[in-house]
Amino acid sequence: EKSITTDEVNDNFEVDVSGRVLREQASKLQTEVGWSPRNNNIDPYSRERSCFFVAPGLGSWTVASLSNWMSHSTTMSVSFAALVAHSIQDFAAMGAPKDSISSNAGPGEKSENGYHVFSFWSSEYVWIPHETLVDNSPLVKKLESHQTEIFHIKPADPTSCQYIGSDLHFSCGFEVSSFVAGEKRVLIELKNNYAKKGSVYLYLPVGKKFDNATVEVNGAEGSMEIIARPTLGGNEGVVVRVPVVIKGTGEENDGVVSISC
Repeated sequence: EKSITTDEVNDNFEVDVSGRVLREQASKLQTEVGWSPRNNNIDPYSRERSCFFVAPGLGSWTVASLSNWMSHSTTMSVSFAALVAHSIQDFAAMGAPKDSISSNAGPGEKSENGYHVFSFWSSEYVWIPHETLVDNSPLVKKLESHQTEIFHIKPADPTSCQYIGSDLHFSCGFEVSSFVAGEKRVLIELKNNYAKKGSVYLYLPVGKKFDNATVEVNGAEGSMEIIARPTLGGNEGVVVRVPVVIKGTGEENDGVVSISC
């Protein structure tokens, strides 16, 4: 018989716990965003349908998944306009009766400053200009056989710090416990109920101001990498990647990220 070492037992236990937690999270999110034809009280134009709530300050964004179930690689595309949250006026223009449109439909999310687009599985970032929506250009991605990509599309705000996403959770928001952004400091508290490691991605306005920023992760000195310098509405900003390691032991500052200038 093959003997199992203590390290192998611990590794298997961590994988099992991590997998169980992820399954529980996925089940919880499915319940929150799911829609049942038996429930006639949900306005199809409201924000109650296909949405889940995240920490205050993270804003609103669209999550879309493209999957290639074929046995060969292919290039897939979807209308970019179909992925963006529209304003009440947009719903009316599409023919929806005005008396059926909820006031929570999301006015102002059609950004004149373009959109932050983050690909979860590949951890790729790109800024998409507003003209892409106006021209009805598609979102295009080449996928290998049975490959999936999850896109996060968030309206860009050139004057505010924004949470772009992470490679810690596919929702790019569920992993955040709190997000507080000031003029000179950004403070993020990540959920630390179990061990995980990865990176968080942020947009910081007035990029040059943050070039020499002080980064702390888990209460100790951290680091950040500038991966893009988009210019939004004439304002230069930076998109940064901050590596994080969450111990999941309940220690003080575990999962806390601070960037200050």
